[in-house]
This record gives sequence, structure tokens and C-alpha cells, in this order.
Amino acid sequence: MGQRIVVKIGSQVLCDPQGELNLDVLGSLVKQVSQLADDGWQVLVVSSGAVAAGSGIAEQRLSRVSDPVARKQVLAATGQVRLMETYRTLFEQNGLTIAQILTSKSDFQTRRHYLNMRGCIDALLTTGIVPVVNENDVVAVTELMFTDNDELAGLLAGMVNADLLCLLSTVAGVFDGEPDEPGTECIETWDETKHQADDIVQRGTSALGRGGMHSKLATARKTAKLGTRVVIADGSDPGILVKVTGEQTAGTHFPALGEASPAKRWLASADDHAAGYVTVNAGAEAALLDSNRLASLLPVGVESVEGTFNSGDVIQIRSTSGKVLGCGRARYNHEEARKLKGQRGQKALIHYDYLYTEEQE
Repeated sequence: MGQRIVVKIGSQVLCDPQGELNLDVLGSLVKQVSQLADDGWQVLVVSSGAVAAGSGIAEQRLSRVSDPVARKQVLAATGQVRLMETYRTLFEQNGLTIAQILTSKSDFQTRRHYLNMRGCIDALLTTGIVPVVNENDVVAVTELMFTDNDELAGLLAGMVNADLLCLLSTVAGVFDGEPDEPGTECIETWDETKHQADDIVQRGTSALGRGGMHSKLATARKTAKLGTRVVIADGSDPGILVKVTGEQTAGTHFPALGEASPAKRWLASADDHAAGYVTVNAGAEAALLDSNRLASLLPVGVESVEGTFNSGDVIQIRSTSGKVLGCGRARYNHEEARKLKGQRGQKALIHYDYLYTEEQE
């Protein structure tokens, strides 16, 4: 299997100031993806831009639609057709075939859905077809929306075990202050012991898309800790993808810091839409967060069980103070878990192989 890269292209990269698709930038990026494919990379593209593309088609017809959610859905539904046709034409000109994948957060909630989507994407990448993925804005509602496509790109990078995630923005990378101020520099390599994400964002690095630089930093740091190298770079820079996959310096790099199992990569994507949660005592909390131990969550450490969940569902683990410690795949359903809580000599509620803690992030 060749190296895999996930390339996220935001709406501000794709569109000009008037909201129209920037065909020059888009054409350049497609050409670079083609070059990567020729060099043996398997490329997955995460693309925004459907709503923006739809505004050039359906805007004048929306006078009868007063609901803002419905208006966005109309723009997304019409714009997605235009966006994908543009991609199809450009990729075809470069000798590549694309496939459209629309997804929502619910596709990451159950292990079965997750594995089904991963199987499809794996097959496409193996055959040299370029998957173009976008959030399904037509059906997405607030509780089922990704924070933005940065988050989606990070989840997909974990799903396909990508070697590199490239988040393309409209700035050259992460700056250590205001980009326009004298003395401000682009951070070439992110260092968790040196750089503080909150300080960087508060000093005003950029306001990009729905999530801004705060979201890009959060996605980059989490993805790197799960074992995928990440770059935040300027999507309008000619040859940017060739630079970040080669030896040239461009953007801000986040070195891969670990290697999570496929199961834990899935759990990392499911930690904010769990089916229920358990509260654990101080002893269980200490054991789970001890990096020197491989600890499962045993019923004896559980103080309370909340929510309705089945065996195999993802549940959150919380401390007595309410802090989220992590999540895992439940061995028991909620009724069995309540019966067994506090008991010794029982099989683990969450086995270590299916346990993801914040310390691992």
C-alpha cells in the first residue's frame, strides 16, 4: 500500500471574495493531487464549498424560503452538484477518477457504520480513485454537525490510517502572533512542550471558516497524537502539496507523536457523541490515567451508570467531579452495567483494547 494523504480544502481556499469557485486555485490543487498520485500517494480530498457553490445557482430562487436552515439545505443540495461536476472535469483532465462521499457525524457513532465507510474508502484508495468527501449539509442538524471540515478531515485521517493530513487555509501556517505585526514568525514545527495553543489563538493568528485557527490547531494536535503527521499550510501557494510531501519547508508541521490502534482511532472520533456515561471512583480514575499501566475499567470502579446503551456502544467515562476522562466500547448494556457496578470479580465493563483516555490524546 502506498502512502496515504488526506487533503482538506476549505471554502475560503476554494472560493474568491465574491463566493464563486476559484478555478485557478482549484485547478492547481487538482494538478498537484495528480502529481502525488503519480508519485505513489493515495489521496483523499475533504472539500468544503457546496453552500458557496450553490449561492451562484439558487440564490435568486430562495425568496419563498424563510427558514434559514432550509435555505442552507437548498444551497448545499444544488451547490454539491456544481462542486462535484467541477471536480470531475478537472480530475478527468488530469487522468484521475473521483468518487463522491457525503457523511454526517452519525456515520462515526456506531462501529458498524464506521467500518462500512472505512471499507468503501479503502477500496477506492486501493484502486486509485480519489474520494472527495464533504459533510452532508442537506441532512445535518446542529447536534449531528461536525465542528467544521477540519474535524471531519482529522477523523478521516484516523479512519484510513493516513501518513499525512494537510489542512489548507488562507494563511501560510500557524503564526506566533498577528501575521501582519513586525517580528511575527510562522511556526515551522509545533512543539507541545514549547507552544501553547490558547495563547497562539488569543493573539489572533487567523479567523478561518466555521472553526477558525482554534479548530485547525485542535484537529492538528489530536491527529498528530494518534499517529498521523499534520501540516497547516497556504492552499493558494503554487505547488504546496508537492512541498509538504517533499523536502521543502512550507506551513506548520505537527510531527506524529504516537501510534494508536484502529479501534482507538475510532474511539477518538466517537468521544463526543457517546450513548451514555459512567462515573468512576478515584481509584479507577488513577488507574485509567496512569501511563505506566494497561488498565481496563472494571465494574468495581464504577459508581453510577447514566443513559441507555447496548453492548458494543460507546460510553463516556467521567470522574466524580464530572470531568470527562475518556470513552470506550461497553461490554454490557446499561441494565447489566447498573447491576454489576461496584462489584468485584466481574469482567471489565470496558477492556483496555477498546478504551480511549484523554491522556492518550
